[in-house]
Amino acid sequence: MFEIMCEFLLELFSEEIPANMQIRAAEDLHRLIETKLSKVGLTFNKIRTYSTPLRLTLVIDGLPEIISDDISKEIRSSHVGASPKILNNFLNEENVSFTECEKRYIDKGISTTTSKKLLTSEVLKKIVEQVLSSFPWPKSMHWDNSFVHWIRPLKNILAIFNAKIVSISFGSITAGNITYGHRFLSPESFSVVNFEDYIYRLSQSNVVLDPNERRRLILEQAEKLASEENLTLRQDEKLLNEVIGLVEWPVVLIGTIDQMFMNIPDEVLITSMCSHQKYFPLLKIDGRIANRFLIISNIQTTDNGNAIIAGNERVLRARLSDAKFFWNNDRKHTLESRLPKLTEVLYYSKLGSMADKVNRIVNLSGKIASYIGADVNLTKRAMRLSKTDLLSEMVGEFPELQGIIGRYYALAEGEDISIANAIADHYKPQGPNDRCPKAPLSIAVSLADKIDSLVGFFAINEKPTGSRDPFALRRAALGVIRLILENGLRLELKKIFLASYATYTQNLIIEEEQTTSTLLNFFNDRLKKYFHDHHIRHDLISSIFSLKNEDDLVRLLARADALKNFLITEDGSNLLIAYRRATNIVRIEEKKDKRSHAGYIDQSLLQKHEEKILHQKLNYVSQEIVSKLTAEHFSDAMSTLASLRHYIDDFFNSVTVNCNDPNIRINRLRLLALISNTMESVADFSKIEC
Repeated sequence: MFEIMCEFLLELFSEEIPANMQIRAAEDLHRLIETKLSKVGLTFNKIRTYSTPLRLTLVIDGLPEIISDDISKEIRSSHVGASPKILNNFLNEENVSFTECEKRYIDKGISTTTSKKLLTSEVLKKIVEQVLSSFPWPKSMHWDNSFVHWIRPLKNILAIFNAKIVSISFGSITAGNITYGHRFLSPESFSVVNFEDYIYRLSQSNVVLDPNERRRLILEQAEKLASEENLTLRQDEKLLNEVIGLVEWPVVLIGTIDQMFMNIPDEVLITSMCSHQKYFPLLKIDGRIANRFLIISNIQTTDNGNAIIAGNERVLRARLSDAKFFWNNDRKHTLESRLPKLTEVLYYSKLGSMADKVNRIVNLSGKIASYIGADVNLTKRAMRLSKTDLLSEMVGEFPELQGIIGRYYALAEGEDISIANAIADHYKPQGPNDRCPKAPLSIAVSLADKIDSLVGFFAINEKPTGSRDPFALRRAALGVIRLILENGLRLELKKIFLASYATYTQNLIIEEEQTTSTLLNFFNDRLKKYFHDHHIRHDLISSIFSLKNEDDLVRLLARADALKNFLITEDGSNLLIAYRRATNIVRIEEKKDKRSHAGYIDQSLLQKHEEKILHQKLNYVSQEIVSKLTAEHFSDAMSTLASLRHYIDDFFNSVTVNCNDPNIRINRLRLLALISNTMESVADFSKIEC
């Protein structure tokens, strides 16, 4: 007898779901339903989820019509005296009711054995209702007397299993087989019997359910319109993802920017169109912004979108009129003239004004410039002007343009182009995918700005905790790491942290040594993430970073790379085993003796050939390693270390450390301690995980 495989279709129809929450919501719905199905042992072939601005849809293929076999298993509650509420919650998780259980008292808790046949539709009803009642929206609301919560008012639930309605209830809504088309183009309701029917009827009702299909349609129409104008579409994946979540029936239209606005910087035009209006700019052959833009409409009109285009052109004209006014008005005042007003801008209550910050970073950037070979005077000038555009009307209206608009104003005033570029670059990189500055001036000012923030906030004990990082210090640290490593800068972090600390005139809570130490540990954690992305294990970074005075990131990377290559060799892996054996013996005996066994080795007490030759080899290798590390020949240092392997193996095979003579025993323990100390001059092998 063949088992019938069935389909379950669920649609949650609501008012507009924020575009940035739709993909995550579809993923959460998939994950939660799948977890519940697995927990009750309900098999299926495939789960798919979809999202539009108004609906979340889930379809499950290959479900059995009936869970045909009796389900029989023993489950245990917390204790005999559990309250009815706790017990019912516990049983709900198992999809059984109290009356369905056979109750038996056992040693601990209540054992319940369930045995019954279940209809799949009944299980699905319970599962979906549980998921809806605890759905993890970042924010939610209630809108009627039922007091259930959803991201926006929920209007309808469609739930069909094997062409029959599953009577799911959520608040005042009970599921049916009805749904609705496009809100404006096809608002009528219609019934469906399965997913194939559902998706066909939606398409006939001006709804494209699949976000990937909406993406394809938008790009296809956009590129066609751009090509007809001999222009190209400016790529903006973030904007595209957002727009996909704003429309159910994408219609791409083309509008025109008044020529009077085309002398405004491209970045202003882009920000006005993309960030504020969700338009797509079009580019000319030279990469500059053309006076044409694309609108992604959610409706199709009989006038080919002419009224929509005119309305959007009118909105953009008003916004660009403001931008043009700011552009002209800001340039009546020099950046230099804005400096005194920075005293009126608070940077942070415990760290002073923005003018205080500028004074600090001017001095710090000069020191960094001298370390990396940048022009000190030009660097200080760039740093001095870097924050002045914060007082401009343009940045007041478009905060995203800070730094960028300062570059334009600096160029208009005749500042050196390297200064102007450094003003634009000093916030960079702002994330792992952001461009990293390469020009020496830009590097110096960017490092100074970020390090000042890191030192200041750590010195007032406002460092990140858990997922909380209100001042974006993790991003700042990653920016410092990228600036140093991607430009091959030989900088000592501790030295720069101390120099930054010295620029503060405010009363700082944490003294400089503790601030520096905490910051270095913080950088260790950030380095682990950075190097993980570059295929270097985090424990190797820790083993190098924990060495005293190792805060040169370029040197640290070279040492970690050499260590990685060393440990994958047979000598390296065996030497690591020997290190652990030696350190474990010493640790155990030190605990027993209540004393350290590091110290002078008495050669007259070395009796066996294997301990004598090991002692000689350790002395030689120690000197060689110091020489090679000083010369930064890290691979050679690892090779020298590898030469110890056979001597250590021979020692363990032939020498008894805990012998009867107490003096010889102590001497041999000191020899083991010397093995550890010699190896730890290269890396802290205790931090290596395998």
